[in-house]
Amino acid sequence: MSKVITDIEVTAIENSSVDSSPVSWREYYEITKPKVVALLVLTALVGMSLSVPGAIHWQVLIPAMLGIGLLSSAAAAINHIVDQRIDAVMARTHNRPLPNGRISNTRAITFAAALSVIGFAMLYTLINPLTAWLTFAGLVGYSVIYTMYLKRATPQNITIGGLAGAIPPLLGWTAMTNEVHPHALLLVLLVFVWTPPHFWALAIHRRDDYAKVNIPMLPVTHGISFTKTQILLYTVLQFVVGLIPYLVGMSNWIYLIGACVLNLMFFAYAWKLKFNAEDDTAMKTFRFSIVHLMALFVILLADHYILPSV
Repeated sequence: MSKVITDIEVTAIENSSVDSSPVSWREYYEITKPKVVALLVLTALVGMSLSVPGAIHWQVLIPAMLGIGLLSSAAAAINHIVDQRIDAVMARTHNRPLPNGRISNTRAITFAAALSVIGFAMLYTLINPLTAWLTFAGLVGYSVIYTMYLKRATPQNITIGGLAGAIPPLLGWTAMTNEVHPHALLLVLLVFVWTPPHFWALAIHRRDDYAKVNIPMLPVTHGISFTKTQILLYTVLQFVVGLIPYLVGMSNWIYLIGACVLNLMFFAYAWKLKFNAEDDTAMKTFRFSIVHLMALFVILLADHYILPSV
C-alpha cells in the first residue's frame, strides 16, 4: 500500500504545475464510472423497495439515492486516482482522463473529496447515521482495502473485495428501516456471489494487461483454465443462493422463475467458456453478467409489487 501512496504523492507533485484551464464536466463524469454506479444504485433501490410493503416516499427516496450515488461515485473516482499509473499501461484503460492527462490529479482528488463529504452529509442528516456510516464503509472497502491493498496482494482480491460492491442493497434497506435485516443481507449475498464470475470473465479477456502491470488476478496467477473452472463453480453456487429468497418467503414465483432462467443462462455461458470457448466468449460472458444482475433485481422489484409476500 505504501508504494501506491507514494505514487499518488509523486503524481500530485507532478500535477502541481498543471495550468488552470477549465476541465469539461465529461472528464469528471467519466471518473465516477457512471454505468457501474447506476447498477449499484439500482440494487440499492430494490433494497429500499423490498424493505417496506408500500410505496417509497420521495422525501427518503431522493436523498438516499443521491447520497449512495455520490459516495459510490467518490469511490470510483478514488479508484481512478490510485490506479492511474497502471491504467496508463493497460489497453482497456489507457485513455481514461487521469492517465491521458485530461484532468489533473489535484482536481480529481478535490472532486472525490467533495462527493464524499456531500454524500455522507446528505445521508447522515436526511436519512440516518447507520446508512451514512455503512455507505462510507463501502467507500473505504472499495477504494482503500480493495484498490490500494487487495488488488495488488492476492488473486482472491475480487472475492474478498467484492463485499464492498455488494453492499448497496443493504444501504437501501437501512435507509428505509434504520436496521440491518437478514433479508437485506441476503440481497448482499446475491451480489457477492455474482461478483467473482462477473469480473473473472473480464480478467480472462484482459489477462495479458494484468500480467503486464503485475496485478495478481486469478488468470495471471493460476491460469485461464483454472479461472474458467472457478467461474463455472460460482455459477452453480449462484443458482443455489438465488433460490433462497423464494425459500425463505422473501419473494414469490415470479422471482423464482426469473432467477432460474437467468442463472441457467449464466451457467450456459460459463459452460461454453470452460469447454467450448471462442475468442470472444469471455467478453460475452462478462457482458451477459451485467445484464443478469440488472434483470435479476428488476425481477425482484416486479415480484415484490405484483405479488407482495404475506
